[in-house]
Amino acid sequence: MRGPGDQRRRGRGAQASAAAVEAREAAAAAFYDMDQAQKYLDGRITVFADLDAAAAAPARREFAELSDAADAASAAYISVLDAHDLDGQERTPAEFDAARRAFVASTERLAQITRSLNGFAERLAPRMARLEAALDALPPRLAAARDAVAAADAAVAAARTAGMDASDPEAELARAREALALLGSQGLGGLGLDGAMRKADEVRTAAERAREAAEELPRMAGKVRNALASVRTRVDVVANRVEPVRQAMKVLLRGYSQACWQDLRGAPEAIEAGVTRARERLNEASASAGRSEWKEAQRALTAARTELNAADRRAGQVTGRVAELEAVAADPEGPVEGVRFAVRDAQRLAMAQPGGAAPHHARVLDSLVERLENAPKTLTGPHPDYWAYLQELESIKTAAGDVVARIRSERAGQA
Repeated sequence: MRGPGDQRRRGRGAQASAAAVEAREAAAAAFYDMDQAQKYLDGRITVFADLDAAAAAPARREFAELSDAADAASAAYISVLDAHDLDGQERTPAEFDAARRAFVASTERLAQITRSLNGFAERLAPRMARLEAALDALPPRLAAARDAVAAADAAVAAARTAGMDASDPEAELARAREALALLGSQGLGGLGLDGAMRKADEVRTAAERAREAAEELPRMAGKVRNALASVRTRVDVVANRVEPVRQAMKVLLRGYSQACWQDLRGAPEAIEAGVTRARERLNEASASAGRSEWKEAQRALTAARTELNAADRRAGQVTGRVAELEAVAADPEGPVEGVRFAVRDAQRLAMAQPGGAAPHHARVLDSLVERLENAPKTLTGPHPDYWAYLQELESIKTAAGDVVARIRSERAGQA
């Protein structure tokens, strides 16, 4: 039969055992809470890095430190659990009390780390909310990109069916498809949210360019066919200007000084050469059109037009020079009147300024008057240099206009 002392010892042992078990259960709950907080944050950091890798880098570093602390606390908790098997052999109240203290310490450590994890999650929440709200804008952009690719695919297929060379829009479409595949591969394709939205917009833009280029091919074919006919006609027109230019050059050589035509020397030959090059480009354009290579045909037609423009401009310089020289030879004073009016207009404006003409404007205008008076005196000899005469008059007129512009600018600055 046991005495009162044994009963008291058994009572203390039962109490110590119950307290230790309660502490163990509290530690288990604390461990579960910390584990859940760690797993939740791990997922949020992963999402953060997908959405904005650069902004997530500091958060990832902070979480790594917290996660290391959580792992260490987990390991310590498991060690305490292994060291204090409360369901095993009989233990003394002192042993139960030691187990209780170990579990309480572990609980406090686990709870502290859980608070740190939860605090970090709270600080992260506003940024995550903003990013996830912005994420709602991505699906419509991806849908627009996919629709644009599908439309471009249909347009390219239609162009190929019509016998068009769709290699350029097809290459553009292939690049758009490749970028779209990157977006759809996994997550955000490592691009982040902003990068993914930009890429989606780039895909849509590239696909739209491909579609427009494919749809343009039939229209381009019609334009090229029409242009071939018009450029052929223009080649003949410019070619027919060679003989009049040759005759105009003879007029210049016979009736005027070398200074009046030396810059036009070789014009008929240059025009003929330009026409020849234009015909070559025209033939290239025709051959490209025959192969349905409409872009190449357009480039060749543009080159042909460039040659014809240069030849036509050269022909106009010769015939225009003859007309100008014949007019001034017939009436040398004719061009002077317009220049004199420009100089007088500048003089009137200068004198209308407060205090009269500024000295620097007066000097320039006096010089122009003197040059205008002397210009006709240069027309001497059997073949006067009418071209130099006309250029001098034009120079005087331009200088008078410059004076007017400066006066008005000075007046505006004083206002």
